[in-house]
Amino acid sequence: MLTLSLATLFFASGTLRAQQPPPPPPGNAPAPQAPNVTRVSVNLVDVLFTVLNRRNKLVPELDKPDFHVFDDNVLQEIRYFSKQTDLPLRIGMLLDTSNSIRDRLRFEQDASVSFLYSVLRRNKDEAFVMTFDDEPQVLQAFTGDTGKLRDQIVKTRAGGGTAIYDAVYTACQKELSHPPRPPGDQPDVVRRVMILISDGDDNLSIHTRSEAIQMAQITDVVIYTISTNTQWISTTQKDQATGGSLKYHLTDTDKILQSIADETGGRAFFPYRVDDLDQSFQDIGDELRNQYSIAYAPTNSALDGRYHKIRIEVPEHKGYQVRARQGYFARPNPAFSPTDPPAAAPAPKPGSSSDRKPN
Repeated sequence: MLTLSLATLFFASGTLRAQQPPPPPPGNAPAPQAPNVTRVSVNLVDVLFTVLNRRNKLVPELDKPDFHVFDDNVLQEIRYFSKQTDLPLRIGMLLDTSNSIRDRLRFEQDASVSFLYSVLRRNKDEAFVMTFDDEPQVLQAFTGDTGKLRDQIVKTRAGGGTAIYDAVYTACQKELSHPPRPPGDQPDVVRRVMILISDGDDNLSIHTRSEAIQMAQITDVVIYTISTNTQWISTTQKDQATGGSLKYHLTDTDKILQSIADETGGRAFFPYRVDDLDQSFQDIGDELRNQYSIAYAPTNSALDGRYHKIRIEVPEHKGYQVRARQGYFARPNPAFSPTDPPAAAPAPKPGSSSDRKPN
């Protein structure tokens, strides 16, 4: 089975190159003709995704015939299919340390440390810690040492403005685009993941939300967002089963966090306490190690930089939910590098996948 590790759109060009012609033969013998050169180019879109049933449990036993993939609502032929399991994780932990989350900084620290201890596997997975207020800053480079990551997280202090989109863009472009390679025969096969903990209120970024999402799509980064907001907590309505407060709406900034997660194939979480996240962290780890991969050559192969929407369906199982990035950009330049500036992107629309579990 051929396994593809691609960014948002991978441009695979297979070229049969002509060898240098041999030296002319002695005497008057005719020189051999150089062989014809055949060039074959195939544009492939690779999508990683997970499938959940009605109970939000992973469905790992499906196969290629179970899936239909649509590119801008046009059914595509699936060229390659594989089940990606137990791959090394490369995680970017992004913490909002702006003044607006001062009262919830301890929550951020506890949630970050809890996630790393729940998901990071010794000698296999690695993570880095980045904070952002006026600008992003890497506190701890990639490491598999959970203790080092924790020590940097607990030292964080709040203050300054909020540049969320710059942080997402920079983390994808500079850190997650070229993460440390694991040893072995397939050193490039890793999962790129971002955990973004913030209130979602950006007020300083140079980059736009669309540019940040596009950079995540280009570098194949799945983003999970955790909101530090508490405005959606009702102080009067109570859950009869637990006596806890119920969430009754999402703020505009929560919807921004949700759209970032949805557009990149992740999930958004809106917890009140860190304890609410314990099972969710375990679920994220399971998801990232039990994914499917499909690749197709879009029928519309124009490399015009236009945004294409992707939809994956499981027609024989109507109750199944597919979690994947929602689109890609048909880059016109096969030599595209993540350091290139992105093309203009449409404003993402808030999606529907989120975890809203009453306390």
